[in-house]
Amino acid sequence: MDERRTVKVSKYLSKHLRHQPERIGITLDENGWVGVETLLSAAAFHGFAISRAELDHVVTVNDKRRFTVESGGAAGVGGDRIRANQGHTVAVDLDLPPAEPPAYLYHGTVARVMDAIRAEGLRPMTRHHVHLSPDRETATRVGARRGRPLVLTVDAGAMHRAGHVFRV
Repeated sequence: MDERRTVKVSKYLSKHLRHQPERIGITLDENGWVGVETLLSAAAFHGFAISRAELDHVVTVNDKRRFTVESGGAAGVGGDRIRANQGHTVAVDLDLPPAEPPAYLYHGTVARVMDAIRAEGLRPMTRHHVHLSPDRETATRVGARRGRPLVLTVDAGAMHRAGHVFRV
């Protein structure tokens, strides 16, 4: 699978597993899961055929770990299921346990929003949580999607000690 197709499939999955499942007629359960076969059938019906091999490739190679696939046995259902791991604008409960963060995490952004960040702090905006990255490189890639990236260092250890909850 070439890089262009990988990116295209990843964006399609992100759009429909995080933001607009109804556009292709799928329903996410309360934790954001949908059957793999349901997703693949809906995508094909709406003119964007994805093979199971392509889906598995995108899940495996994505450096941001955007998606998780569970086998039917682990899922407690007849077939495999998939969900996006973060960044939802639709209401889902990812059922992520609180976790102790590393001392520092990173947030990728761009210069044009820095005044708002300084005034209001990091906010989830239309999403449910603020996304932080484990390293500067990942945060740089996140910020670069919207322009010339800036990377903010977040003192996650101090925030955790002050009572902020982190989820992985």
